[in-house]
Amino acid sequence: MGVTYTYSGYPMVHEARHMVATGQLGKIRTVQVEYPLEWMATAIETEGNAQAAWRTDPKKNGRGGSIGDIGTHAYHLAGFVSGLKLESLTADLATFVEGRALDDNAHVLLRYQGGARGLLWSSQVALGSSNGVRLRVFGEKASLSWFQEQPNELVHARLGGRTETIKRGADDDLSEGAKARTRTPPGHPEGYLEAFANLYAGFAEAINAKRDKREPAAIGRDIPSAYDGLKGVAFVDAVVDSASAQDPSWLTPVAV
Repeated sequence: MGVTYTYSGYPMVHEARHMVATGQLGKIRTVQVEYPLEWMATAIETEGNAQAAWRTDPKKNGRGGSIGDIGTHAYHLAGFVSGLKLESLTADLATFVEGRALDDNAHVLLRYQGGARGLLWSSQVALGSSNGVRLRVFGEKASLSWFQEQPNELVHARLGGRTETIKRGADDDLSEGAKARTRTPPGHPEGYLEAFANLYAGFAEAINAKRDKREPAAIGRDIPSAYDGLKGVAFVDAVVDSASAQDPSWLTPVAV
């Protein structure tokens, strides 16, 4: 679970969550999240790559390929920041590499409680993409955009054209949750490994606070739980069930 929810260890992800929760975007309308990779664009699982081998084996990886491996990252990130609860979905899974047993590309239409819509894309065959986790949340008053390969910046665009880049560690007005997870001075890159450290520190603080019968400090709040892991498994099952049940008749031909 810790790997799947790594992105909730980033300071600017917590800042985005805080901005949504405090109404700075207004009511959320749409959420766009993606996780494209290129590393399995060929059948490397047949060439001795152990990491690819288990990811493409249903007996070891379960029912979902890209959707179970990296799609769950995107699913959790979208829900963690937006605070929305997924109500239903429609999925289109594809396996582009010949002979592969599981999907290596997924497009999922999301419908959240309260009327918001979303789109999730996960792909292991997206050429040119190293680790392209990207989240965009659009509300009535503003939007937010966060890109994992530039993790220290959060783009905030307001209705009417004003856009600002919020930088990690450079603004005293950042939320308590973001500041609690900031480990290096402004301008010094901070990212993936620090996110793991933040998660582990958060779990430890939550356990200690429970033991000491007190409220946890900021780093021990808003951390993933076992229930988040359960939601991820349910999400993968729903995606695979949806894709498996699709009849070609659900597609509407384009006349021109």
